[in-house]
Amino acid sequence: MASLNKVILMGNLTKDPELRKLPSGTAVCDLRLAVNEDYTNRDGQKVEKTLFVDVATWERQAENCEKYLKKGSPVLVEGKLELDEWQTEQGEKRSRMRVRAINVQFLSRRESDESGAPGQSAARAPAPARDNPPPDDKATPF
Repeated sequence: MASLNKVILMGNLTKDPELRKLPSGTAVCDLRLAVNEDYTNRDGQKVEKTLFVDVATWERQAENCEKYLKKGSPVLVEGKLELDEWQTEQGEKRSRMRVRAINVQFLSRRESDESGAPGQSAARAPAPARDNPPPDDKATPF
């Protein structure tokens, strides 16, 4: 039987990215993403629900997320669900679902484009997982 494990989320970071290094030297950056859903219920009332999702980024992408993102930054995350399991100091087993990011797109607006008009073009970082550095402020928008 075929299976698929793919997640695509767009939202804002609820806190600054937290970068850490594993004993092997591999960089891991933990992100906390808020994804909002607005809908109207049967009674005609508007309802807003917020889902909080833990995201882990790895290696170069992790370093770029820590360097260029902050609390409130809008991002688009593509990845897959994984089960994170650990044991507490008291010996209790714990687990949680989180997203292992494959690609993180930075959706922040630029302060100004080349003509000096504020907020006219979106600055997008290429997929850091492919070891591409984020564009500088003088890069041509996509």
